[in-house]
Amino acid sequence: MRASAPETLVIIGSGPAGWSAATYAARAQLEPLVFEGAISEKNRMAGTLPLGQLALTSEVENYAGFPAGNLGAFLESALPAARRQLMAPHEGHGVTGPELMELMRQQAVNFGTRVVTDDILKVDFSKRPFMVQPADGEAVFAQCVIVATGASANWLGLPSEERFKNRGVSACAVCDGALPRFRNKHLVVVGGGDSAVEEATYLTKFASTVHLVHRRDALRASKIMAQRAHDDPKIAIHFNTALAEVLGDDKAGVTGVRLESTTEKGKETKLDVAGVFLAIGHTPNTAFLDGQLELSPTKYIVWKKHFRTDTSVEGVFAAGDVADDYYRQAISAAGTGCMSALDAERWLAAQGVH
Repeated sequence: MRASAPETLVIIGSGPAGWSAATYAARAQLEPLVFEGAISEKNRMAGTLPLGQLALTSEVENYAGFPAGNLGAFLESALPAARRQLMAPHEGHGVTGPELMELMRQQAVNFGTRVVTDDILKVDFSKRPFMVQPADGEAVFAQCVIVATGASANWLGLPSEERFKNRGVSACAVCDGALPRFRNKHLVVVGGGDSAVEEATYLTKFASTVHLVHRRDALRASKIMAQRAHDDPKIAIHFNTALAEVLGDDKAGVTGVRLESTTEKGKETKLDVAGVFLAIGHTPNTAFLDGQLELSPTKYIVWKKHFRTDTSVEGVFAAGDVADDYYRQAISAAGTGCMSALDAERWLAAQGVH
């Protein structure tokens, strides 16, 4: 880090959006500095470790450019030995989430991106150069900032849920629903809003039956979405029901669930299922901004210009799931990461900085 002059560009976050932004910015000679987050138990529990949510995902079948194939040799040649040895041996037919994220990170580093493994605790966007305060060390100042801190899936907090994450428990049907382990099997979706119905409907393409589990006596989803769930013969709705425990073993992963009634104390039901999908919302990682950027009612950063990544503060841009509550896919996050870097480069040029 340069102490004598402000950084040209600081990127906060290290998911697909952050690394894509870094790659484009580095190739444009902006010398970006990325704060990728800290490796800590707090971040592990919150799902905000470096490399983003994708690092918690197993096979990734829907990211363009990574068809099925043995990527082992490529990984060995593309990644530094020190980072490669920390990863599991490549055994799948396609790329895994951690592998894809390590490749993205390395691509950004290859072009000159500098990386700090630390959290940003607070920012000051009231004047330029902007200030970002890491957890460890002195404040860093920057002419331009890209926020790409993502959003964390909401979980119930069950020990059994944590045990079987990525082994049958998921928070993204579009990401994982087509995996072989879920095909022609009974699956559970937990939630009652539009997102839960969308997840359940999507999973009917692969599952034999989708059990939609909701705590209340009616879905919170919009009327048209609720009706869609009621009308679908492959969706079984369990009202006044909560997920009490995910059942399974170390070899097979998820094998079932234990459900409990929210209205009749002691009433329980067990279902044999191969997967559990949580659809109880996401929380964007925007708390550290402390209200300095305009947020939506659900705390996502608001993009102020159509098809641009501008925020409410000139010179601060946002990319990925921290501003996207609709698509929430790795490839769309990477796309907005590219956009944010191009927006930043052009803004800096207009300021005479670059």
